[in-house]
Amino acid sequence: MRVVLQRVSEAAVKISGESVGEIQHGFLILLGIETEDDTSDADYLIQKVSQMRVFSDADGKMNLNIQEVDGSILVVSQFTLHASTKKGNRPSFIRAARPEQAIPLYEYFLQQLQTMFPGKIASGKFGADMKVSLVNDGPVTIIMDSKEREF
Repeated sequence: MRVVLQRVSEAAVKISGESVGEIQHGFLILLGIETEDDTSDADYLIQKVSQMRVFSDADGKMNLNIQEVDGSILVVSQFTLHASTKKGNRPSFIRAARPEQAIPLYEYFLQQLQTMFPGKIASGKFGADMKVSLVNDGPVTIIMDSKEREF
């Protein structure tokens, strides 16, 4: 499971011109699920996201986590995070999980975040053609992969 975590001052997702999720100060998470993933991958990334200290403290140092700044989180599914570009110029998405596997993991990810941050989670719609807009704050962008854990 892979996330692209972006610290944002605002972010929104629209489907067919209609807003389905938006936040102000917080994280935009692009979430990619691959065939080898299970709930332990989601749990690992949720723990990392919830404790990631990338918000500025009173001294301007990145020292605060999402909860300490009362931030929100917008989660958008994105299977293209598992694109393989090794051969040719057309990416292969063979590692991306099929919807029957990915949807339950996506919903699990959202439910766990909602439990941790009640009323602070927004999302896109799995598999939809979405238009995502954001103002990256910093910019701060961090990529994490549950299969490449750094300790």
